[in-house]
Amino acid sequence: GRSDVAVIAACRTPSRLQAGFAGAVRAGDLRDPAYRREVVRDVDVVCHTGTWGSFWGHQALEQSHFFEPNVDLIESSISAGVRRFIQTSSVVIAATPGATEEAGGRTTVDDFAPATHTGFWPHLDRLVDVEHFMRANSHRGTQMITMRLGHFVGAGNQAGLVPALIPRLRTRLVPWLGGGRARMPVVADTDLGEAFALAATAAGLADYESFTIGGPDLPTVREVITCVAEAAGVPRPRVSVPYGAGAAFGALMEALHPVLPGSSPFLTRSIVHVARDWPITNEYARRKLGYRPTKAWRTAVAETVAESAARGYPWPLLAQVP
Repeated sequence: GRSDVAVIAACRTPSRLQAGFAGAVRAGDLRDPAYRREVVRDVDVVCHTGTWGSFWGHQALEQSHFFEPNVDLIESSISAGVRRFIQTSSVVIAATPGATEEAGGRTTVDDFAPATHTGFWPHLDRLVDVEHFMRANSHRGTQMITMRLGHFVGAGNQAGLVPALIPRLRTRLVPWLGGGRARMPVVADTDLGEAFALAATAAGLADYESFTIGGPDLPTVREVITCVAEAAGVPRPRVSVPYGAGAAFGALMEALHPVLPGSSPFLTRSIVHVARDWPITNEYARRKLGYRPTKAWRTAVAETVAESAARGYPWPLLAQVP
């Protein structure tokens, strides 16, 4: 809706674009090197929001389907003279802040907090490598921007936090982790779109920037899960377990997945990781981009639940099919 911006949709399946999209379309597969070179021609800003990813394992596929194409797309952008490359990332890329989950501390994860490998989640570890690559190459004429996003909630979200949570809550086997006291940054659909639009058009940015992007409020895990459960009419967790126990059970489920029924493990170490304490602030994005989120997370959660209900609350895959 910005008169000064011409939007080009780069996608594999144009039929899935939002109804009424009137911009140009460059259809193709980011795993194709020729497409990666062609799609960035005569473009000022690349907003890279597509990815291949898994919530556990699949290390070789993360390298071939995510990391290598991502880095080559950055190289192609630099070669084509793209002025700004914007990378979709996550707040959970940062180091977990101390013992705030159990102690109730108020430590804040800042926008440039060091990105650290987990050693157990290949997708996040390769995303860390992408960020390191961007930092190291930000002097080559293309500005590099990392968008460390909170959990996406709202219309059109079929594979995020809420759709994955509802069928698991229905089993009555989901516990609170650390009592549910951790803070969980969530960001609604419209605020997320505004954040990318601002990052694409803002003036005065450094060669490398990193922005944490959340909603207007920072709820706890207990508040978010309670809201989801009430909206979907499913049970809330009844017991609490420490994060260490949850991670150990997740590791067991990952190891046993090949011999257990179901397309995805019930719990993974990555799910435990994203449920830890992520106390972010939007202050840097407000100062540098003018980002001011407005949509209430409860409204966005309700929209996600309604869409998931219309599809029968399917059990989402935690890994994309190649």
